[in-house]
Amino acid sequence: MARKAEERGIKRATRPTMDDIARLASVSKPTVSRVLNGSTLVNAKTRERVLEVARAQGYSVNRNAQNLRQERANAIAVVLDFGSHRHGAIGDPFIFELLAGVSEALSVRDVGLLLSPAGLDTVEGFVDLYRSRGADGFIVLGQGSRDAMLREVAERGVPMVVWGAVNDEAGYCAVGSDNFRGGKLAGERFLSQERRRWLFAGDVGHEEINLRFRGLRAAAAGREDVTIDSLMVGSMAFSETFECARTYLENHPTPDAVFAFSDTAAMAIIGAFSAKGYRAPDDYSLVGYNNIPPAALFTPAITTIEQQTLVAGAILVEKLIQTLNGARAKSVMLPTRLVVRDT
Repeated sequence: MARKAEERGIKRATRPTMDDIARLASVSKPTVSRVLNGSTLVNAKTRERVLEVARAQGYSVNRNAQNLRQERANAIAVVLDFGSHRHGAIGDPFIFELLAGVSEALSVRDVGLLLSPAGLDTVEGFVDLYRSRGADGFIVLGQGSRDAMLREVAERGVPMVVWGAVNDEAGYCAVGSDNFRGGKLAGERFLSQERRRWLFAGDVGHEEINLRFRGLRAAAAGREDVTIDSLMVGSMAFSETFECARTYLENHPTPDAVFAFSDTAAMAIIGAFSAKGYRAPDDYSLVGYNNIPPAALFTPAITTIEQQTLVAGAILVEKLIQTLNGARAKSVMLPTRLVVRDT
């Protein structure tokens, strides 16, 4: 093979070019380019011949040069909500389930993933990275308290899809569960167990969490025998939730039902209540959110609201690809359901 290559003018010591591949495969250079870029305009027989020659010659596509020619980075920046976690350390498995789904969907499309680059806590950070072709678009996992900033990012024409609360007035495409219904399901669960002193744990400054709180209150509408208190948890970290719940129990009457903003928070609340001698479900009912795998294995197993993380990642990527291709991607609200377990 080496002798034949030399006879045709290709030196094995140098990297073969697209012109070399075209000559060896007896096709034009544009045809080689189409094949290597995955175009469907080349018939199967020709495509296979070109690929066979390219493999034999050790030819590989220069992705950086290709992306520059196409004016695409061929990479998507995935932005996590570090600000909602203590010291910026994210430990909630739910986020990583979402991230895994996004990563898999991008991999299928042969698109790179850039994870939370520095500077993406301001509008200009998003705009600068996009304009410098550092990323073709953004997938934001969690609105947190950044809704106003994300609206401005969208107004600046930056391609973006957000996991979080779906709001038609937001100006950007969002994919998320029906948070209001999730809260209502939790309240209906408490009513069925004849619980009357409810506690909601979470930061209602986050739109997703606020919707869950509103849903919980809707379930108790018209019930004068039900009281609902709220516990502000400033960070989504386990330790922060534990301390907030412990302090609450020291200064307030004990609730007989608790709705936590996540399953991880529910685990922390169980720990804080247990330290005071309270056990679920005997002393209080508890509903978490997300249905992460550990929730079913925890003791006691946690009743929770399920979000469809298995499909969420693929939908987020599909919506962003639609946006990059010039379409107006519509927001999607995924269904929620109550998963009843021990608490």
